[in-house]
Amino acid sequence: MKIKGTVFSIVGARPQFIKLAPLAKVLSKKVRHVIVHTGQHYDHNMSGVFFRQLGIPRATINLNIGGVTHGAMTGRMLEELEALFIRRRPDAVIVYGDTNSTLAGALAAAKLSIPVAHVESGLRSFVPDMPEEINRRVTDQLAQLLFCPTETAIRNLRREGIKEGLVRSGDLMYELLHDSRSMIRSNKDFLSAQGLVPNQFGLLTFHRASNTDSRDNLVCLCDILDEIELPILFPLHPRTRKLLQKSRLLTRLTKNKNVNICDPLGYRDLLTAACFARFVMTDSGGLQKEALFLGTPVLTLRDETEWVELLKMGNRLVSLDKRKVMAAWKRPGKVSQIDHRVDGKRPSHIIASSLVTFLKGV
Repeated sequence: MKIKGTVFSIVGARPQFIKLAPLAKVLSKKVRHVIVHTGQHYDHNMSGVFFRQLGIPRATINLNIGGVTHGAMTGRMLEELEALFIRRRPDAVIVYGDTNSTLAGALAAAKLSIPVAHVESGLRSFVPDMPEEINRRVTDQLAQLLFCPTETAIRNLRREGIKEGLVRSGDLMYELLHDSRSMIRSNKDFLSAQGLVPNQFGLLTFHRASNTDSRDNLVCLCDILDEIELPILFPLHPRTRKLLQKSRLLTRLTKNKNVNICDPLGYRDLLTAACFARFVMTDSGGLQKEALFLGTPVLTLRDETEWVELLKMGNRLVSLDKRKVMAAWKRPGKVSQIDHRVDGKRPSHIIASSLVTFLKGV
């Protein structure tokens, strides 16, 4: 049964579309739910395909902001969202994760005294100059409802003095994966089309600014790929492609016969690759979780992870250290299974019910 009230979801990037998918289906039955796409990921393979494959309702509003620097992007989003919120005056705004869209949505709403709900609150990498860390910390200070996927996230917030509005929600990405497993596993035609054999290839994604903005790091990646004696599927983020070209390294990668470079993949194809890979190498926060949930060991190309629980479940931090990577891919280890529910309840139901209770009390 719907209650009176309008809730805006602010999304703009692949991880946010994935979190939105299971929640949108539940939330639309309880409140008037408006989806606002900032345009942060504007490439079809990074945006439109996710809405289509995951059955997400088409965004009511698309701001078409993307392809500019962090400051310019966040500033333009803040300006556009503020004007939108003044016109439409939602009763609450939901932001997801840790992107520029997250921060802009939270700031615009907070300055207009509109309640903010933060999905995936409390995560910390403890790297203060990481853009994602800045976004998530500021957003948590602005939110009235903080949906924490883990107990560690709740402890992080309490240590920072945030004690009100905390909800142990579980993880929406796990919920979607659980519901999509049969679709993912039945998609073996994708592997055949890429010339891949299950458990005889690796999957690589590489897009984080702290990695890609350094030519030395890009060289390290090329050096690592030269040493791995296994086919590697590498869906190439548009920004990473540009930086490889600028650094004159893209040609080197294309000449590596073991590296299969392709355009960014939609949800089903990427997760099929993760499911059947021998290992996943990534600097993505989301894919770390998704691969482990599918039973695939992960080599994280970073010095830290905001998902510290995963370090006990089959995730290994290898940075761009060739020695660590070589040792890890040869013996990736075993993966522990993860339950996406909290006390038997789905994250989407916990979040939707908490929002309804909050709105009734406003």
